[in-house]
Amino acid sequence: MVKKVSTFELIMSALFVALITIGAFFKIPTALVPVSLQYTFTMLSGLLLGPKMGALSCFVYMILGLVGVPVFTSGGGLAYVLTPTFGYIVGFIAGAYVTGWIAHNGKEISFKRLLLADFAGMIITYVIGIGYFVLIMTFYLNYDVTLEFVFVNLLLMFLPADILSCIIGAMFGQKLIPQINKMKKQMG
Repeated sequence: MVKKVSTFELIMSALFVALITIGAFFKIPTALVPVSLQYTFTMLSGLLLGPKMGALSCFVYMILGLVGVPVFTSGGGLAYVLTPTFGYIVGFIAGAYVTGWIAHNGKEISFKRLLLADFAGMIITYVIGIGYFVLIMTFYLNYDVTLEFVFVNLLLMFLPADILSCIIGAMFGQKLIPQINKMKKQMG
């Protein structure tokens, strides 16, 4: 049986599509992968909306970009699939789902569980994003990608900011999830 999606859930998902898009434009350009607020908003989508609606927000964002709306950090269009950073966008979907599943799988909303959810989603995003990056660079663009390169340019550069996002997200989530659940019940 398919669960009916409420108007409130659709509005919240659309809000997160907009926030993820805005997050793509707040970026610090680097040589390879720009530092942006996208991860923060994709993580929060899973944390605050739950696994399905959080992942749906990220999926809609991806589809918008693939059909040509310039919502990605470097534009949009179907050819974006062949860019090394596209794997992070796919990772956002899986990461939001995992974050939401862990965060909402239980009765108590604790900082510890929300932080664990955020870290798990971050790991999923990194694994998919880095894996895709290496595959595209190696097999499509014919670059020799070393482990040192991956560690320095794809992990160390982003990890501090993303860990901080996870901590702040867990703090926000602890306060906002009960409020969102309350609003969801009131709106039916």
